Amino acid sequence: MNQADKAKAFAALHQKGKPVVLYNIWDAGTAKAVAEGGAKALATGSWSVAAAQGYADGQALPMAALIDTARAIAASTDLPLSVDFEGAYSEEPDGAAANVAKVMDAGAIGINFEDQIVGGSGLHPVEKQAAKIKAIRAMADARGIAFFINARTDLFLAERDESKHAGLADEAIARGKAYAAAGANGLFVPGLANPALIEKICAASTLPVNIIMRSGVPDAKILASLGAGRISYGPGPYRMMMEKLKEAAAAVYAAAP
Repeated sequence: MNQADKAKAFAALHQKGKPVVLYNIWDAGTAKAVAEGGAKALATGSWSVAAAQGYADGQALPMAALIDTARAIAASTDLPLSVDFEGAYSEEPDGAAANVAKVMDAGAIGINFEDQIVGGSGLHPVEKQAAKIKAIRAMADARGIAFFINARTDLFLAERDESKHAGLADEAIARGKAYAAAGANGLFVPGLANPALIEKICAASTLPVNIIMRSGVPDAKILASLGAGRISYGPGPYRMMMEKLKEAAAAVYAAAP
């Protein structure tokens, strides 16, 4: 498939009640392993990609290194690839669009694009985030690619007290509507685990809703019944693999003469 066809195929995988499952990868090797495991599409996680190269999350990884990683992954399989691009390494709409164009040039057909202030605190105003999404959408459309913008709101991730999440649901829905109007294709709500709130947001959203797997989140079948359109695993696979590697190394060194 060419890039345009991959973008269309990726979008078609997002169905409310029949979510696409993305077991997040961080390099070409893990991409091939997950592809061979039965994946229909691939997605990176920013935390994992950065950690694999010795960097912290939060755009500490140089953008050039991220682009190189995306290019290597895209060349390793024929599956559609979405890249976790954090805040697009720019505070301005034109800069964000120009940077996303580089991700597209590397072979990706989608991104995660978050509304938290990377390197700061709080979230960008809705209008500012929507303006950046609109610029990215216009750039991609001009290239004839149905590029998938997975608009992430960090409302729930920023509030660790889950008892307060109910009070954030309406704002998350409002942000989702604004992002959809600006040209987003998906709504990502990391940090949300409450089934009733997941169902509420899925029902209110015109966009497929992305839920990230972590402790306390319902299993995939329940998420499907709640209306999720996408399930991802974030840094979970990387952390699991690194723990297994550490345990194996510890066993080798413990038995060494």
